[in-house]
Amino acid sequence: MDLSKPILVTGAAGFIGFHFARLLLEQSLQVIGIDNLNDYYDPALKMSRLEILERFPGFSFLKVDLHDRSSMEKIFREHPFEIVVHLAAQAGVRYSLVNPHAYIESNISGFLNILEGCRAVAAKHLVFASSSSVYGANRKVPFSERDNVDHPVSLYAASKKANELMAHSYAHLYGFPCTGLRFFTVYGPWGRPDMALSLFTRAIIEGKPIQVFNQGCMRRDFTYIDDIIEAMRRIIVKPPGPQSGWDGWAPDPATSFAPYRIYNIGNNEPIQLLDFIRTIEQCLGVRARMELLPMQPGDVEETYAEVQELAKDFGFRPKTPIQEGIRRFVAWYRSYHGLPASPGISSRE
Repeated sequence: MDLSKPILVTGAAGFIGFHFARLLLEQSLQVIGIDNLNDYYDPALKMSRLEILERFPGFSFLKVDLHDRSSMEKIFREHPFEIVVHLAAQAGVRYSLVNPHAYIESNISGFLNILEGCRAVAAKHLVFASSSSVYGANRKVPFSERDNVDHPVSLYAASKKANELMAHSYAHLYGFPCTGLRFFTVYGPWGRPDMALSLFTRAIIEGKPIQVFNQGCMRRDFTYIDDIIEAMRRIIVKPPGPQSGWDGWAPDPATSFAPYRIYNIGNNEPIQLLDFIRTIEQCLGVRARMELLPMQPGDVEETYAEVQELAKDFGFRPKTPIQEGIRRFVAWYRSYHGLPASPGISSRE
């Protein structure tokens, strides 16, 4: 695998895409980033991320929509990528109830264009974002890659499960390795403003009530962004091969006879939502006003990642404590929005 060639990172102006592209660039690698800069949330945050990436001489940016077939074909024709890191998607569980067509266009049709591009250039490794949402109605925890995930509870989750199935079929038919990453509630500096941490932080600072669904009786496996991108750094250079012991009579969903694997990337330590809020309060030095509400459609009560496969294959487990991760986020949030720093909290990015 030739790391001197540019690496494609889709969703480069997004939260995870920005952090991962920056990590690659800091290692003096070349990155071609694409993003459509849509207005699902404030594009100004995306532009601020891009401004940082554009300081690196090895970064090139193309504004393009994954759904634009001809533009995607041109990108792969002009840049025969060996490594493709696909992080672009229409995100958000709740938004999928409002605008379902956006999920089909981006997450299904757009992903097909990525797969076709990888097929055309005989890519050496496609790494793509899946989601803990695929576990859907499953109740057995921790969630294992070997669990059946045939009962999604949102269209977003269904689109991510579809991505896994599509990637497997291409890995089988065309032989290029595919690795799917099930991310568990990623948070940290430069995070999306529609995520709970950003919403809660902003409301608490402004003295407004925060909406706490299911009366706060939910647990999430919050995973700090630095742990996510460190796992990805290790994964992209180690493409999977066919699993010799795979048995079609007792199929293992996590592995395959094709060059295909699925990994959870989570903190392996679910946090009660109310404890999460208390930690934000401690970092801000302000008490939250809570509006307790019933469960939202499409939500699940708990996420909890089993990560022994990640540890076994790549020697890594996410490890950032929630207190440290939230402290770093709050410091960034205050700095980015020009607010006074909290006592005892650094203003590092």
